[in-house]
Amino acid sequence: MMKHPPMEHAASAIDFEHPPADPMTAFRRWFDAAHEATTLPNPNAMSIATVDPDGRPSVRVVLCRGIDDRGLVFYTNRQSRKGEALRAHPRACANFHWDPLDRQVRIEGSVTHATEAESDAYWESRPRENRVNACASQQSRPVATRAALEEAVREFEARFEGKPIPRPPHWGGFRIALERIEFWQGHRHRLHDRMAYLRTGDGTWTCTRLSP
Repeated sequence: MMKHPPMEHAASAIDFEHPPADPMTAFRRWFDAAHEATTLPNPNAMSIATVDPDGRPSVRVVLCRGIDDRGLVFYTNRQSRKGEALRAHPRACANFHWDPLDRQVRIEGSVTHATEAESDAYWESRPRENRVNACASQQSRPVATRAALEEAVREFEARFEGKPIPRPPHWGGFRIALERIEFWQGHRHRLHDRMAYLRTGDGTWTCTRLSP
């Protein structure tokens, strides 16, 4: 059975006939509603699609850790598969799927590194265990056994016992620019609402309603 936004989130609804001029107004309204929804354990989760150096597409779920007019930010090991993909093809598509609200937002754009200061600040905000594990894990690389991975963690724990854990130079943020933003609101019998915003060269937005 098709789900529909709960009545308590009616205030976050978008008027698709008269959409706001700035898509981020609508996005923040939906993003706030997703955080207020008790049935959504992780509203920051978003799927990130990239293209590998050999041209093969790949997608995974990451956590959005920053949103402003410059774009969406997530943090990762830049030597991971997605990091290598973004080095070769610095473009990505992010998709938020808030299933209990029957809503999706898709954001596409070019990708750049977050600043060193942003990456440092987020690194320091993480639990110490997370920082140790990020140092120990050679993300996306083969590992022989779980025991080998845990041994690497113990080695890093011993190395930094009683000391600050510096951010590895290959670990940091990526920012997806806001170039295309699409909103999808589910309705019965697949007669959904969709609209897409495209950013023009002068920084303004054009909005087009799309068939579902």
